[in-house]
Amino acid sequence: MKLDTDIHNYYEQLVLEKIESLEIEKKHDADYIADLTCLVLNQLRPRYIRFEVDMAFYLPASERQQMEMNVINAIDLSLNYLNDHYRK
Repeated sequence: MKLDTDIHNYYEQLVLEKIESLEIEKKHDADYIADLTCLVLNQLRPRYIRFEVDMAFYLPASERQQMEMNVINAIDLSLNYLNDHYRK
């Protein structure tokens, strides 16, 4: 088993999807996006899975919605933090 290919944090995909939907990469460079992603993921409790289908079948809709809200809140906090620090 290889940990880096067999197991991953489900939040990683949710965060990347949300960042992409906000089109942040149109306003900022790759370093900013990497910093943002790290800050966001560090605020979220990891949910490790092997297969995406595991979450699709076993995750209640209410929990999925809560996870999405957690991502949005973490992105907002991280954007505020980064914007304050990148200006200085």
